[in-house]
Amino acid sequence: MAEQKIFGYADKISVKPGDDIGFYVHADGATTVEAQLVRLIHGDAHPAGPGYREQEVECDLNGGWTVRKQYTQVGSFLTVDDPAGRLALDGSFTLATFVYPNSPGHGKRQCLMGRWDAFGNRGYGLWLNPDGLLEFGYGDGHEVDYLDGEVPLLKSSWYFVAATFDATTGVATLYQEGVANRYNSLLSKVANVDFRSHVRETLRFRPVNPPDVPFILAGAQDFHSLRGHFVTQCLNGKLDRPAVFDRVLTREELDQFRQTGAAPASGQVAFWDTSLGYTDKGIGDRVVDTGPYDLHAEGYNRPVRGQTGFNWNGWDDCYRLAPRQYGGIEFHDDAIIDCKWELTKRLKVPPLRSGAYAYRLRVGDGKGLREEYIVFFVRPQRPTAPILFLVPTGSYLAYANEHLSFDAEIMQPLAGQSPIVSQHDIELYETAEFGLSLYDHHGDGAGVCYSTYRRPILNMRPKARMSSMGVTWQFPADLSIIAWLEHMGHAYDVVTEEDLHREGEALLKPYRVVLSGTHPEYISEAILNATEDYIAGGGRFIYLGGNGYYWNVGYHRDDPWCMEVRKLNSGMRAWQARPGEYYLATTGQKSGLWKDLGRPPQKVLGVGFISEGFDSSRPFRRMPDSWHRRAAWMFEGIEGEIIGDFGLAHGAAGGLEIDRYDLALGTPPHTLIVASSGGHSDNYQTVVEEILYPYPGLSGSHDYRVRADMVYFTAPNNGAVFSTGSIAFSQSLPYNNFDNNVSRLLANIVSAFSREGRLPGWAWTADEKQWR
Repeated sequence: MAEQKIFGYADKISVKPGDDIGFYVHADGATTVEAQLVRLIHGDAHPAGPGYREQEVECDLNGGWTVRKQYTQVGSFLTVDDPAGRLALDGSFTLATFVYPNSPGHGKRQCLMGRWDAFGNRGYGLWLNPDGLLEFGYGDGHEVDYLDGEVPLLKSSWYFVAATFDATTGVATLYQEGVANRYNSLLSKVANVDFRSHVRETLRFRPVNPPDVPFILAGAQDFHSLRGHFVTQCLNGKLDRPAVFDRVLTREELDQFRQTGAAPASGQVAFWDTSLGYTDKGIGDRVVDTGPYDLHAEGYNRPVRGQTGFNWNGWDDCYRLAPRQYGGIEFHDDAIIDCKWELTKRLKVPPLRSGAYAYRLRVGDGKGLREEYIVFFVRPQRPTAPILFLVPTGSYLAYANEHLSFDAEIMQPLAGQSPIVSQHDIELYETAEFGLSLYDHHGDGAGVCYSTYRRPILNMRPKARMSSMGVTWQFPADLSIIAWLEHMGHAYDVVTEEDLHREGEALLKPYRVVLSGTHPEYISEAILNATEDYIAGGGRFIYLGGNGYYWNVGYHRDDPWCMEVRKLNSGMRAWQARPGEYYLATTGQKSGLWKDLGRPPQKVLGVGFISEGFDSSRPFRRMPDSWHRRAAWMFEGIEGEIIGDFGLAHGAAGGLEIDRYDLALGTPPHTLIVASSGGHSDNYQTVVEEILYPYPGLSGSHDYRVRADMVYFTAPNNGAVFSTGSIAFSQSLPYNNFDNNVSRLLANIVSAFSREGRLPGWAWTADEKQWR
């Protein structure tokens, strides 16, 4: 009997009562699972806290679900709708394209373009073969004939390649020329490398082009008896301006195409001008065919646009300025945007109270891989409470299915320990169908810039722990805030960053106080604008995390479940975008740090990222400002100067990722530092964006800047901000069943922020000092 495993996802992450939500479940070794709707309360099973807590909820969908094995199409490519069979070429033809290989060779066959049936050996195609050589070939269903180039293509270099076939003589040719300039490729012209290959051969028979074989760019069709047709031989690399002709182009015509990027008009069947379609708000997945038949191509698994093309000259670094230089479309054989599984169950959301929910699925004994939680959030039909918890779903997407414990060189030095991996960690690492996080690299070495929740996310589950650091992270850590709200008896609503991105400040305005999650790191401009406007308009915001409001991200307007980021040449980053590829294809805006766009988090939250370390945490100590009459009320009922020398995240409230006050980066000048951590280990290093030159002394025991600052300031119209400056802060709330000074401090602040009228300390003068 097969080992039993279940995994699933939902097609929405946020719903209201009355909305429909679909659940998609994959099962190995089982045909039924037991499903139970649960409200999630606390996600950390750490013995110093209250333990894992959930509440079962009555629902018509509870009970046995019929499930099956599901299949995922992995890899990005372009499909072409060709109902008239224009690309089923019967006579002579030419295939041509510019190509930038990311990983040629390595035993992998990569199809650049063609109508190729890999299962039945029918049709034709242009490939990079397993040895990295350019290859043209075709089959008749019985035999395959190939023509190979003589010089392998090099990684990260632009080429113009073409294949011609003369149906009269049976002669096939391959044309391969390097088109590297001073900017667009890895090597310069001083490298004594041969990029050129020109070969010809008379092939043995004629191709067969059956009408049922599709034309695909960056992939080829295959078949499996259980899953049916799928795409294989996916390309790792970029294509620019591919074209098909119904005649043999001459050497002179191919030379002209190579030099100009303009395809000859005579005999043109299709010319996909990959540089068309750019706007100041980004670009979609359709690739326009300017040929006579409008054979437009559609992207699958979101091939990456906004990439430099064969003719990028280094002068303009944005496709908005020079779209003709941005014809590069990048493909990866392990990309996933939507698993597109068959629907298992659909739920019309009952009148549930706002909060975090999941469908809990179990098979067999319900342990390990035999238990799954499909998480979603229920927002209210209309505001019902004075308090709003803003769920940082953007960061959930960023870290979704991260492979840091296995692949990231930085993790063990930062964590000061070896990872402790679970069944889920191993399953995640070994299963390509779960996709990658924005902290990972594709198999070809390129950084992952897209993430999605239309796939199982194994670490967006209650009880999940980050194996590299041994603590809960993101969603299960944020449940500590929900558990605190529940324990304290506060009335609250829940919305997600996806909701806020769509609806803006109007979503926040009805609430007196908004609480962030522990790590709201990935923020769109719409979310940042809404947060700033809410506070300036009189809202009260409690930032309960660290390293927040850091990266600028984009959401695809048609696919809100998909988020994009580009990691640029600043910030604590897992990968580095290539030169010229800094702008988001989804929005047209430059990505990277908000700090580098003139909007550091200090301007809105009072603090910004300064360090990270995952080996230990430290407590906060009250600072002199905490005894000022504008802030002393926060510490009512708290004895002593030490805050949070306990917690579920390495034993204290100040740690993991931490933020500091900085007037030079826009901290409001009247901000009070009420507490700070200190004495961090040397695993904590000063973030690179704060350093012009590296030098000894940039670690926790040497650099005074390496600290978490807890700050408070008032804003216009009776608004206010309280920031903790630490991811670990909220994971100290549940300690000793919420009976601790971190919990008391937050209770004092939430109580004051929830009341109408002026807050204590609303009036101030710059030189006012009234400490004890």
